[in-house]
Amino acid sequence: MDITLLIKALILGLVEAASEFLPISSTGHLIIVGDFLNFTGPRAETFEIFIQLGAILSVVWIYRRRLQDTLLTFNSNPESRRLLANLAIAFVPAAILGFLLHNQITHYLFNPVTVAVALVVGGFAILLVERYAPMGRIQAVSEMRWRDALVVGIAQSVALFPGVSRSGATIMGGMLGGMSRFAATEFSFFLAIPTMFAATGYSLIKEWSSLSVADMPMFAVGFVAAFLGGLAVVRFLLNYVGQNSFAPFAYYRIIFGGLLLAYFHYHPWVEKGG
Repeated sequence: MDITLLIKALILGLVEAASEFLPISSTGHLIIVGDFLNFTGPRAETFEIFIQLGAILSVVWIYRRRLQDTLLTFNSNPESRRLLANLAIAFVPAAILGFLLHNQITHYLFNPVTVAVALVVGGFAILLVERYAPMGRIQAVSEMRWRDALVVGIAQSVALFPGVSRSGATIMGGMLGGMSRFAATEFSFFLAIPTMFAATGYSLIKEWSSLSVADMPMFAVGFVAAFLGGLAVVRFLLNYVGQNSFAPFAYYRIIFGGLLLAYFHYHPWVEKGG
């Protein structure tokens, strides 16, 4: 196995971990970093789908006891039933739209230029939500009603556009609905579990034929990097949101997206195959 390829896998795994749960768009960063690393094409797309499993398993690990208690007490605990029902409600909008529009989104929108635009627009959106959102009505996930879950689910649908950020859309949607930063962030993590497992599983089934035994070391490196990095990022964000706003991430998006637009203005992006 080419050591250069393993280094690229490590970098992309860490990028996935850092950007999946922060409101800065993992898909967008993987597209951009993959382009700069000259790691594109069907094999790269399958790899980027696969390492998402590592990232989402980090959430499962951190919340393993709570998830276990929720499943075991489903029949006896109304709070457990409410959480699972809210997750189901929030999951449905993006699942339906993603299933119907997956091919169109992949074909027309997966490129660095549209991602850069989405990064900038999303950055300004975060600043507006931070300034005007009526936060505080819901302090914990257990206080959510089905209407609150539906608002988050509709917001998650916006993240089908590459560069928007699934975590950013769900957290901002929750805050617009009156959730505290912590409650919105935690529900975003819970919602990531069924959403990313479904999206990743669907995509891997479609792309399975492009995998080979020779790719296993590269996939393993990316998977482990995404898992270990995800553990660190999720814990960081849970500590961060209690006392801080998302404004720094918004400014990062605006600056980074603006630089990308300038770069691709002078270096037009050309889709690569292979």
